[in-house]
Amino acid sequence: MTDRDPRPIAFAAITVVVLLGTLYSVAYGTYLDTSNPLLSHLPHPLGQTHFWARKSNFLNAYFIKKAWGWTTAAFFLLWSTSPSCVRSLSKVVQWLVETGCWLTFTTWFFGPPLIHRVVLASGGECLVVLPAGETVSVPTDFCFTRSTVTPESHPDVFANSFVPPDWKGVPRLQRGHDVSGHIFLLTMSVLFLADQLRASLRCGQWTIAHKFAITVNAALIGIWLFAGGTTSVYFHSPLEKVTGYALGLLGFAATQLPFFSTTPKQHSS
Repeated sequence: MTDRDPRPIAFAAITVVVLLGTLYSVAYGTYLDTSNPLLSHLPHPLGQTHFWARKSNFLNAYFIKKAWGWTTAAFFLLWSTSPSCVRSLSKVVQWLVETGCWLTFTTWFFGPPLIHRVVLASGGECLVVLPAGETVSVPTDFCFTRSTVTPESHPDVFANSFVPPDWKGVPRLQRGHDVSGHIFLLTMSVLFLADQLRASLRCGQWTIAHKFAITVNAALIGIWLFAGGTTSVYFHSPLEKVTGYALGLLGFAATQLPFFSTTPKQHSS
């Protein structure tokens, strides 16, 4: 029985990718400060010459924005085809813990998600960018509910600004510390999938279906590493990427308690 453990390799890979991508972005000025209200709503300045700097690129539109959905699908494909020696309920509980971390940081935590709370605590504001580029501060609830504002629906907001009657905008939290949610999720996904592969590599009793599942999971880890590189090079400030990476490590660490031991049982001959 093999004793291969892909976790150290995955940890080293995502760390190097984020570190080198961030250093490159600083050295060559390629990153877009998404906390700057004058820049965040605009296309990336390098979008015309650098394909991966475009927010509309297929990797961002179809993979990164749905990263946890892809990770979930890959996990359950691996788990459902696993041999009995590794298909434990604790793995599903690990997935539930990671899903809880994703929801807590990015969607809801007894109200606003933690990432939004960090933005506000670090001096962020809920702002809507007008057609001329001017920013107007609106109540933070507008950002939490992702409400659309128009001159007709909220005349008090636009009392001192000229805006076409049919214009509408969606406020966003700006100016605070905008933790990179993409780096957080990509880091957590790479480590989580590598941890799930560990048990399969140790067991070694693979059906054709499980071999396919292993290939899919390994390929997705590769995609997430590449996506981590493009995000590190083109988006967020360096500190925002570092905190996203740290949160990803923290989310994964929650599944490494002794309760979640996934070492397959040794069978006596």
